[in-house]
Amino acid sequence: MYRFQVSAYTQTGESIGLVGSTLELGLWDITRCVHLRTNANRYPLWWTDLEIEIQPSLESGDCQRVEYKYVRFDAKGRWQWEALGSNRWVPINNDEDAGTIVVDDGAFGYLQPYGFGYIEQPTATTIKKLPGQETESLKIVVIGSSVANGHKAWLLKGWVWLLEQALQQKYGHRVVNLSEVGANVSRTIARFGSVVTPEQPDVVIIALSLGNEGLAYCPPHERRAIQRRFESGLQQLVKMTRKLGARPILGGLYPNGDYSPEHHWLLKDTNNRMLNWGVPILDWLAALDDGQGRWREGISFDPAHPNTIGHRLMYEAIDLQLFNISKAELAKEKQHFWQPNEIPIYLDNAGFYVCACIEEKRLRINNPSKYSYTIAPYWQELQTVLQDKARLLPGIYIATNAPKGTLPFFAVQEDGAIATTVEISPGIDIEYSAAFNLFAPNNSQVLFYDGHLGILQKDERRLWIINESDHEYNIQPMWAEVRNALKAMPAGVYEDPLHPDIPFRTMMIGNYGLESRVKIPPKSAVLFQYQCKLSDISRVAIIPLGDRCAVRMMLYKMEYDGPAFPFDLTRTTNIADIADIIENGFYDMWNPSFLHYNPEAGRIYHSKWTGLSFAHEVEDTDNPKSDMSPVYERMRVRYTARSQRFWYTIENCDQALFVRTGIANRGGVIDLVSKLEKQCQGKPFQLLLLSPQASEEFLNLPHVLHYNVEFNPDRMYDDLGHWMYCTEVMRGILESLGISSKNLFWCPPNTPKDTLKQEKKTSAC
Repeated sequence: MYRFQVSAYTQTGESIGLVGSTLELGLWDITRCVHLRTNANRYPLWWTDLEIEIQPSLESGDCQRVEYKYVRFDAKGRWQWEALGSNRWVPINNDEDAGTIVVDDGAFGYLQPYGFGYIEQPTATTIKKLPGQETESLKIVVIGSSVANGHKAWLLKGWVWLLEQALQQKYGHRVVNLSEVGANVSRTIARFGSVVTPEQPDVVIIALSLGNEGLAYCPPHERRAIQRRFESGLQQLVKMTRKLGARPILGGLYPNGDYSPEHHWLLKDTNNRMLNWGVPILDWLAALDDGQGRWREGISFDPAHPNTIGHRLMYEAIDLQLFNISKAELAKEKQHFWQPNEIPIYLDNAGFYVCACIEEKRLRINNPSKYSYTIAPYWQELQTVLQDKARLLPGIYIATNAPKGTLPFFAVQEDGAIATTVEISPGIDIEYSAAFNLFAPNNSQVLFYDGHLGILQKDERRLWIINESDHEYNIQPMWAEVRNALKAMPAGVYEDPLHPDIPFRTMMIGNYGLESRVKIPPKSAVLFQYQCKLSDISRVAIIPLGDRCAVRMMLYKMEYDGPAFPFDLTRTTNIADIADIIENGFYDMWNPSFLHYNPEAGRIYHSKWTGLSFAHEVEDTDNPKSDMSPVYERMRVRYTARSQRFWYTIENCDQALFVRTGIANRGGVIDLVSKLEKQCQGKPFQLLLLSPQASEEFLNLPHVLHYNVEFNPDRMYDDLGHWMYCTEVMRGILESLGISSKNLFWCPPNTPKDTLKQEKKTSAC
């Protein structure tokens, strides 16, 4: 008995029919076809309402299979074949007791080279052992995903079913398939103890895929994290298997119909590493891959699954000798893995020794002597034995119990040598574990990984940032992927407890993710620990108010710069214009009615605020003499965003420091302070004036600080040394005001849309 189903998107009034080579399917007469039905809950799935008993057709001359196709009918009864060319087909089931076979034909119009069907209510079957095989036969557990479950193979007789038949016949082994549709490494680790452990297996086949980790459809910046999490998860499953006293065997990787060239590279990269883990592997990639990461033609049912042919190819790629294992051999292997597995690496006369746990990817260093030791790349004797015996993974190793003053990490090169200098004081007993272990699903949550930089949430109050590259990583809020990834952490202030006073080692996380700049040295690991709520510190926002871009330039060299504010890249010679522009909510600042381009000066001038001009808005591809509309549109977008940041910053910082360069007069400053006081609505603020004039001009003005200095951006551009000198002067001024990377307010590049003042201030713009 058969029931057929197919996924078909239809218009109102359309329907789907089934016609084929047997009497029950109409003998290819469309007027006698079997009509399918659907409903709102299951659409776009269409199915036959009744079970169909199919008999071999004498007319077709083929007693082994039935051929058919689907037909689409419109509202007027006109019909259209789903596709030209070859027909769909399924084998004829001669086992009357097998039950109803549900034939799942995938998508309408996509004809499968081999059909997929499964018995609606399968009955459990047992395989009898052959005489003489009871004592040496093994129990083999398969734990995997839908492919290991046989999905898209006819009657679910996939590679595991084929392997089961062969192993029973050849060795008398028993196979137990515990695979689960949709399983990934996290899910498999979570259910391992409840489903695998009770079976007490001799062998465990771990058969998972990168596809179920989400590799095919995740954003590109998440692909490396998925790869690393998958690899770490597999190795954790290998360890869990060995703890049971069973032998692990890894199911190899296989293609996906939606993989791109980068996916293919990652697929091969992981597959090659798996081949070098020292674990037996069912190597399928060469048999299935078309050379581009996708299935070879004719062997897949859909992007994620092989069809019956593909499953057979997977089975045929398995070396059955992997399962030619005796009980004695397994017992010896079990004893080996239960023994302490620390391997001595180095020991000297003073008692200093190093040992490695290869399986756990750990290195232990003990210095009971009264001397200090320096582990460094130039200690050739130690490096040689590490390379020969320790089998360290390339990457970062992190101390699990580092005392204060001891470097909590070291880096390992591709050749297995330590690339970092580490001081080991007298009396130190320290253990380092590969950062690779942190990527396993139950050890931490991978928030971000790009192949070099890893951000991992250890728990609610701690996160690791691991830099495996040779370059410093500058993590800041304008890096959208990282900023958004850190939304997973509770909002608050996080610091490096080992080096709390180093600049850019304070991480501020708000409701919208990262809100500060953090710098991670090359080949290092930094643990950030929750310190307090954001509201427990007073964050100061630096907001430049012109007269030129000097402040922006110096903040850039200090790395205190974020996304631009309205006056960062303008020239504003008149301080009264600044006060008026702010009071008017920036309305008309970029209004084309007040803008005109001067080709001789190469600047855009403003006719309402005559001291305002723009020098960075016309680009090389523009033709400003004949058409300024692209420039005006660009300015509208840029300055709308910059004005929104201005209001967002004032509203959300704890204190504001407005910075103005250029000559000013007392009356203009008093007016500007009055306007700023109105906008800050009681929030603490200061106006920092930086100009080559006597400070007496501004004595006793509330909120005003003046420094008699000159910062000329033209000279700074021409002379890098002068630029750096000015930057250090500016840094000293900010430090005197108590402003550093530990309390700097960072405005996000795209301000949240629910900021009330922002909406009020920019609605007219």
